[in-house]
Amino acid sequence: MWFLTVSCWMSFGLCLSMFAVRSAVCTMSGAALGIEIVVVFFLALFLLHRYGDFKKQQRMVLFGTLLAWYLCFLIVFILPLDVSTTIYKQCLIDHEAHAQTPSVSPVLSNQTTPNTSISASKNTQHVCYKPWSYIPDGIMPVFWRVVYWTSQCLTWLLLPFMQSYARSGGFSITGKIKTALIENAIYYGTYLFIFGSLLIYVAVHPQWRLSWYELQTIGITAANTWGLFLLVLLLGYGLVEIPRSYWEASRQGHLLIKTYFKVAKLMTEKADSEENLEDVMEEVRKINESIKYNHPLRKNVDTILRKCPVEYQEKMGRNMDDYEDFDDKHNTYPTERSLSKLHKQVIYAVQRHNRTRVQWQILLEQAFHLEDVAKNETSTSRQFIHSFAPPEPVGWFRRYIYTPTVEWYWECLLKQWFYRILSVVLALFSVAVVWSECTFFSTRPVLSLFAVFIQLAERDYNYLYIEMACFITIFFLCTCVYSTVFRIRVFNYYYLASHHQTDAYSLQFSGMLFCRLTPPLCLNFLGLIHMDSAISHQEKEQTAYTSIMGSMRVLSFIANGFYIYYPMLIVILCIATYFSLGTRCLNLLGFQQFMGDEMTSDLIDEGRELLRRERRKRQRIEDGESRRREWRERYAQRDEIAARNRTSMSEMKETNYGETLNSNTNRQAKYTRGSSQTGRDSIELLQDAETLDFNAKTLTDDPLQSEPGRHAGGRYLSMSSSRSRIFDDV
Repeated sequence: MWFLTVSCWMSFGLCLSMFAVRSAVCTMSGAALGIEIVVVFFLALFLLHRYGDFKKQQRMVLFGTLLAWYLCFLIVFILPLDVSTTIYKQCLIDHEAHAQTPSVSPVLSNQTTPNTSISASKNTQHVCYKPWSYIPDGIMPVFWRVVYWTSQCLTWLLLPFMQSYARSGGFSITGKIKTALIENAIYYGTYLFIFGSLLIYVAVHPQWRLSWYELQTIGITAANTWGLFLLVLLLGYGLVEIPRSYWEASRQGHLLIKTYFKVAKLMTEKADSEENLEDVMEEVRKINESIKYNHPLRKNVDTILRKCPVEYQEKMGRNMDDYEDFDDKHNTYPTERSLSKLHKQVIYAVQRHNRTRVQWQILLEQAFHLEDVAKNETSTSRQFIHSFAPPEPVGWFRRYIYTPTVEWYWECLLKQWFYRILSVVLALFSVAVVWSECTFFSTRPVLSLFAVFIQLAERDYNYLYIEMACFITIFFLCTCVYSTVFRIRVFNYYYLASHHQTDAYSLQFSGMLFCRLTPPLCLNFLGLIHMDSAISHQEKEQTAYTSIMGSMRVLSFIANGFYIYYPMLIVILCIATYFSLGTRCLNLLGFQQFMGDEMTSDLIDEGRELLRRERRKRQRIEDGESRRREWRERYAQRDEIAARNRTSMSEMKETNYGETLNSNTNRQAKYTRGSSQTGRDSIELLQDAETLDFNAKTLTDDPLQSEPGRHAGGRYLSMSSSRSRIFDDV
């Protein structure tokens, strides 16, 4: 599996290097392709870092998800370049058609340049400007073929297998591979059965003589049909929910009430995850006590223990003292299969507990911030005041640019209007998409708004406008679809949580969805701008992406029926989303959803009370920290003053004692007879005497010269260490 994945990636990188070299040789405009390839890679890497965990999750999971996201984003970003290049090629075809007429203006033909093609027919003038991002012939077909088939191999073969492998509770690579193959046997068997049945039907039926290209087109059409079915459902939800979410974000009161509801709901989930973790840890504790260190399955138990939280590992410390021969007793021990099942439960319970704990802290920060905004709205000082100090030190951005005054104007005044304007703009985009989805099959007259915009720019060959219009349109469609993928939650099996809290199963499932949704999304976009001849029925130059998809005329009932009329279902889905029919149905089934009425008032009150409790708890913690900080600073100053006083007193005593010795010496020398040898020796001894340190334990540095249990000479009892240390801490 690793070999196949790495091989696909190496082939993809080889093709990309070929594209870069060929672009550099042919034209400098090929740099746009290379720049977008690099930018898209870092975009996918950033999203994976936000949702995944590079330190804890397996490299295989991260690599498969990154490759799937990268290929899908790459299709979205490169498709506008394909559209502009196709329009230029269509212009050249029209130029050749006009050039076949006998009346060609020689003046115009002499004004041609390498980047323009000019022709005239009687009273018409035709100018073709090469786009700045023109991609030479032969590059885009190979590029789309590598990207498309790699993504399809990921979504239908590798990612399902990697999903089961990452979720398996096996203790070895072989055991995990075996479990993954067993779980995917039905999955792969269904595909083989359908494919084999089609081959037998085609081989037996006398009227069907399908070539390999037509079989390939049927397979692509089947995959795109499945993707389009799911695409319309997700798009119908996102077209309404995204503008409405920004409009609701501009209403601070409504947003705060909704946050109270989330707090109460998340608290229930947090308590459930903690209870589930306790139950699983109890099972682990029992198995840890029953299986001793000399049991053959002990290494599997140690593997399970390493997946447990640290506090539980300390409680369930392995007992190495009691040696028991398990073969001599008829005790019932768990099997390796039951340990694998327990291992899987431990991984799931720990990951869920960590996720709810992190989400709880993030939601509390959001709720506290919204309450601070509500309090600061009535502030006359126009300075934004936070209830709690930020955990991190204030950086230069908040110190010089995003000051409390700027923060007040943004949070309390400008942010609401910005969200409202953005919501209106997104709502207009949604209306344009819904209208175009219902009318894109009409070519005369052209009713699709996006097709009208592209054709107006095509007349003047404004390639920059064409690429920007295509990019904004497809980016909005992808935002509506992908944001729905990131928002939906299938119980606790599929859930994309930010701040590195998404499990491996959800990451790979999102990669599968992206690879299945992106190709039909791009085909739908090309149909909206009338660049797909299978839908528009126009004899025009096809994009390189459409040529890879094959001709849909092989299955005419899909090209002329399903692809045209099924997107109209988006109107019904948008109406249902606007009136929150799905939310009401889930609420009736027992799944608590925010309704904003009496049905959720109890949870709102509960969330408000929980938030008050957490605020009081955090306030007590901060008050305790501030008191301890004040006491430390106060005692540090007192200790410093006391140390200075002790140092000055010792210096004064040493100085006074030295002066006393000098005065005694002078007095001794004055009244002593000069002829006395004993007097002279006494004077020399007194002059050479050094200052005594009465704070020292002994008069000598040699510990052998002092007897234990006796006070050393030259030391006052009041200056001894046993008495002076009593007041050192005061």
